[in-house]
Amino acid sequence: MKPARFDYYLPATLDEALDALHELGDDVKVLAGGQSLVPMLNMRLAQPAALLDINALRELDTITRENGALRVGATVRQGTLERSPEALSEVPLLAQALPLIGHWQTRNRGTLCGSLAHADPSAELPLLLTVLGGSVEVRSTRGSRTVAAGDLFASYFTTALEPDELIVTANLPLARPRRRYAFQEFAQRHGDFALAAVACAVELDESGRISHLALALGGAGEMPLLVETADMLGTELTAAAVATLAERAWAGCDPPNDHHASAAFRRQLVRTLTSRMLTAFAQPQEQLVR
Repeated sequence: MKPARFDYYLPATLDEALDALHELGDDVKVLAGGQSLVPMLNMRLAQPAALLDINALRELDTITRENGALRVGATVRQGTLERSPEALSEVPLLAQALPLIGHWQTRNRGTLCGSLAHADPSAELPLLLTVLGGSVEVRSTRGSRTVAAGDLFASYFTTALEPDELIVTANLPLARPRRRYAFQEFAQRHGDFALAAVACAVELDESGRISHLALALGGAGEMPLLVETADMLGTELTAAAVATLAERAWAGCDPPNDHHASAAFRRQLVRTLTSRMLTAFAQPQEQLVR
């Protein structure tokens, strides 16, 4: 199939792009990598009146470090991050999550910020931003603001952004020395969207007690879900604690029921992935794989 007719805009500067978003209203789609948008256009699941191509905005094709975060511009390709030893070292979850996204060809075009804006609850990068407690910087003709991951995702394929706002940067907190990270998912085939995914960040103090624990679920509801872990701080990551958290993840998720898998099966996947991941973290630190 071919897309419905649309007007095409190719701004030369960020200000031109923001002016166009302001003028076009809510009937415009932003094109960065296009790995989700273009198939939707071709199948006519999306029929915007206008397409705003931001690929000429070189100021958005940058990776910088600021205020303890890796700042990834809106046109930086996933493949660029995957080929950056510095980025993978500074944000270890990228090294685990990026190879799971589609295939090399899609990662060579797809962008981190585009995936966040698309807000697919089964996608890896919204889950990564959520478990890290990251944020995005958005711009419009009215100014700029920072939106935390917990406030960004509103529902299936829906964000809290206004129609005239553009994500210009994703902010990923840099790794802490004692913090360990893990990302696991279950898909029918490599490159498929995950039926369920789990990501976590765990930090144990010198006595082996939990000083930080973030546990997030993907493909388990309308958006990435954070599991309540505050009561675990100051305790040991015992087998009983792992079982409690796995059960809490199972009970707290609300996955879809479709032709790929039943909701009950997806919930069981969430429990199993959570248990396996946290059990690995409960091992002595020298046995853990970074």
